[in-house]
Formats: sequence, structure tokens, C-alpha cells
Amino acid sequence: MSRRTGIEVAVGAVLLLSACATAPKTPAPVQALAAAPAPPAAVPREVVVKVPVKTACVPKTLPPPPKYPDSETALRDAGGAADRYQLLAAGRILRSRRLALLERVIEGCR
Repeated sequence: MSRRTGIEVAVGAVLLLSACATAPKTPAPVQALAAAPAPPAAVPREVVVKVPVKTACVPKTLPPPPKYPDSETALRDAGGAADRYQLLAAGRILRSRRLALLERVIEGCR
């Protein structure tokens, strides 16, 4: 063998080896990706929702308004000024009592 042939063989071997090193390798078989883990099961929670309940503000025991003695017809039918004055005074007393009662009821509603 000639020297040239030996060099050619050596160069050929080097080229052959370098070609193997740079040649794309066959890809390794792709493993199937594991499925994503299932999300954690929903934990049922108890939710309490407070809903306002309508309740009557005015008690059922509230009496109806009284019949006031100082009505227009009663004042017209009164005998004199003193009688009209007494009717007005009695009506005022009843109205003030009724107003006090209604104020207590309204205060309870607030």
C-alpha cells in the first residue's frame, strides 16, 4: 500500500466517523405523556344565605282609632260654647294618647 492510500484510508475513516457523530440520530420512541391528574373533587361546602323575612311592623294588637267626641257634627249639635270646649278637650286627650301609642309602635319598627 502506498502512503497515499493509507492517508486516504485514514481520512476516509475520520470522515466516516465524523459523519456518524453529526448524523441525526433516530429519535427515541416517544413515551405517551401521562394524562394530567384529575382536578381534586369538589368539596361540597355549606353556604348559609340569610334572607330577610318580612315581618309585620305594626302589632296585630294595635286597636283601631277611637271615635273622637269632637267630630264636626258633635260640635255643631253642642248646646253652647262650654259644651264645645269640653268636646274639644276630650278629643285632644284621646288624640294625645293615640299619638303616644303610635309613636311607641313606630319606634319599634325602626
